[in-house]
Amino acid sequence: MKILGKHRPSKAIILAAGEGTRLKPITSSIPKPMIPLAGKPLLEHNILGLKNAGINELLIIVGYKKELIKGYFKDGQKFGLRIEYITQEEYRGTAHATGYAKEFVRDDTFLMMYGDIFVDQKAFQEIIKNFEKSKADGLISLLNVDNPQNYGIITLDSKNYVKEIIEKPSLDREVGNLANAGIYIFPSLIFDAIDETTLSKRNEYELTDSIEILINSYNKHIIGYIMRDIYWNDIGLPWQLLEVNEYILSTLKRKIEGKIEKNVIIKGDVYIGEGTIVKSGTYLRGPCYIGKKCIIGPNAFIRPSSSIQNNCHIGMSEIKNSIILSNTNIPHFNYIGDSIICDNVNLGAGTKIANLRFDDKTVKVSIKGTRINSPRNKLGAIIGANVKTGINVSIMCGKKIGENARIGPHTLVLEDVPKDVLYYHDPKSGIIRKELK
Repeated sequence: MKILGKHRPSKAIILAAGEGTRLKPITSSIPKPMIPLAGKPLLEHNILGLKNAGINELLIIVGYKKELIKGYFKDGQKFGLRIEYITQEEYRGTAHATGYAKEFVRDDTFLMMYGDIFVDQKAFQEIIKNFEKSKADGLISLLNVDNPQNYGIITLDSKNYVKEIIEKPSLDREVGNLANAGIYIFPSLIFDAIDETTLSKRNEYELTDSIEILINSYNKHIIGYIMRDIYWNDIGLPWQLLEVNEYILSTLKRKIEGKIEKNVIIKGDVYIGEGTIVKSGTYLRGPCYIGKKCIIGPNAFIRPSSSIQNNCHIGMSEIKNSIILSNTNIPHFNYIGDSIICDNVNLGAGTKIANLRFDDKTVKVSIKGTRINSPRNKLGAIIGANVKTGINVSIMCGKKIGENARIGPHTLVLEDVPKDVLYYHDPKSGIIRKELK
């Protein structure tokens, strides 16, 4: 008989191997867990929350662009943790991915989470506290959702133990609206259940099937913990990055480490990193984040919920509610609203991004070939790494520009632009697309 380890988890597993294809072109150059928000990768925000909850050993299951994750977090020493890595060689479902952790966990109770979600750091403390209080064998975190058909839905019995797991139920099924939030606490017996898990209809080994085996075959009690008043986001779509960025910046505290020239106005909570220079005539309205070694201004206007990473140049331009990644230049008479601009982008003078439809309807975005109606009536562009635009380019709302693309001067962008393409308007022939070698 297997002897179970201590009840309170001190180890955590993070599944961070996926490619995040729905977030392209952002994830074309960077894995989803490493997308920086307010100066820290998404994964770091969660790791700090785990540490504060008493986790001291961490295993990260990596895959896509693993070198960026391992190169940043290394052995975890700078975070006060011990971090190990295992590469997921095949993508065969969440149960298969979790199974890689068997030797790391051994006989301990452990916390497991998906690496592509963001949750307020206090959630981990609440989850562990409720697990210990319950004396259950495991825990699954839940949240109330308005659209249960898009989630894995959990039903609970009168003692709040998991009774049934229904993956994306049809609209006519009344199974409640408690969705799986992607954070679990398991006994080591979950690996025995994983070994017994068979392929699903999606031809994957599903963790939810393993949980049902743990409950039904091993008679274990998995408590459902409903997260209330705790921010959570699964960041499956580009605009959800803007939502998380807004939330993180709403908790920001004012800190100025850079140089501020005369005649600069700073209102609200603004973070300015070391080596950054804010030039005369600039107006900053918090909350906003500006990283290290940036040049802001002269006469720049940075509006609330803007997050600008390191080594950026924002000149006589306006930035509003946007995420600007490192080494990007937006120097001359540009407007960027409700947009995500990746690393090493250079916008020519007069390049502007529309973020509002004339009819005030929500903005549609193409995701993996399908037009999806975002919930936002203000949404700009998603621009991949290494893109350059010529002067006076106009980009319509909800458009995506693939990595390494070049947009010719005086071009109106009314459609998504593929990666590695020269895209420009010819006065005689209209739009021309040429592959770049």
